Amino acid sequence: MDISRDGFAPVAAALATDGWCVADGLLTAAQTGALGVECTAEHARGAMRVAATGSSHSAGLLRGDVTQWFDMLAPTSAQAVFVARIDALMHSLNRALMFTMVESESHYAVYAIGTGYVPHVDRLRDSDERVVSAVFYLNDDWLDDEGGALRLHLAGNITRDIFPRAGTLALFMSSDTLHEVLPATRTRMSIACWMRQRPRHR
Repeated sequence: MDISRDGFAPVAAALATDGWCVADGLLTAAQTGALGVECTAEHARGAMRVAATGSSHSAGLLRGDVTQWFDMLAPTSAQAVFVARIDALMHSLNRALMFTMVESESHYAVYAIGTGYVPHVDRLRDSDERVVSAVFYLNDDWLDDEGGALRLHLAGNITRDIFPRAGTLALFMSSDTLHEVLPATRTRMSIACWMRQRPRHR
């Protein structure tokens, strides 16, 4: 689906029916490119940190990315464009699906060649804040045989692979969508984002 043309309604319909979807058109090519340039520069200057997990396991055994969180109070100009579009999508989903999401959080993620992320769900064990997960890809000219797909594990032992091509947006429900990141033969860049509600219980 192309949300620059069709709007956010098809996203809401797909999440309600299937629990996931893939969309294009969140940002223009120039806006996506600006994020890719910034992510590359931040990685090159050593600003990213080894990603943590919500478990007691060593992060390196579970996932291979380094990350840099957006400062949501003072995003860069490139990040601010992304955040504004995600927030518009979030409010549209609230209206269409009666969600109660109030904010988003995002970080850059860079996976080195040969690294991935084992199957997991995004909602943390002791928190129900994350409602919808989003991954926005930043790699130009990605080929399927380079690997690096986001693999969704769906009902009925079905899997769906989403390749990390620049401008592709993958969305899925945080609470119950098992997913993993497959290793790639080139460095893989994305923005990981979660749309969050206020905690309902502790």
